[in-house]
Amino acid sequence: MATWKIDPVHSDIEFKIRHLMITNVTGYFNKYDATVESSNDDFSDAKISFTADVTGISTKNEQRDQHLQSEDFFHAAQYPAITFASTNIKKVNDEEYKISGDLTMRGVTKPVDLNVTYGGIVKDQYGQTKAGFELSGKLNRKDFGIAFNAATDAGGVMLSDEVKFYADVQLIKQA
Repeated sequence: MATWKIDPVHSDIEFKIRHLMITNVTGYFNKYDATVESSNDDFSDAKISFTADVTGISTKNEQRDQHLQSEDFFHAAQYPAITFASTNIKKVNDEEYKISGDLTMRGVTKPVDLNVTYGGIVKDQYGQTKAGFELSGKLNRKDFGIAFNAATDAGGVMLSDEVKFYADVQLIKQA
């Protein structure tokens, strides 16, 4: 069984939500950890665990970041982490996978599905074995108790219910 850890220097975890229904606002998780355990070189039997620290969210706007950490959104004081644990991996072909798992946010656990593109394995210039992946998925934020919204003057809504998430991840094989 091989253990892999996320390389935060070469990984990005982000989410996007429609704002005023005309553009996306992007948020980034700057504090996170992930472990993958797999016996197979193609990760087809992998067990994945991921944790993101809600206090490490950045949307490039400090006031908005503080609002996201409030009770209106992530409620970081009571629920400081978002976690994901895989429950199933389906290999579609040599590069594509479907990963199912349990996402916990604000104390609510719901199943989510991820689309994964496997980039392969290489040794870097320091002799470390690395694996690369691109992940994407979406969820309804209201399913996790994040219902804050506001009406616009024109009668529309400020935020969509759907949140898309993306990750570019490099894993480092542990000795």
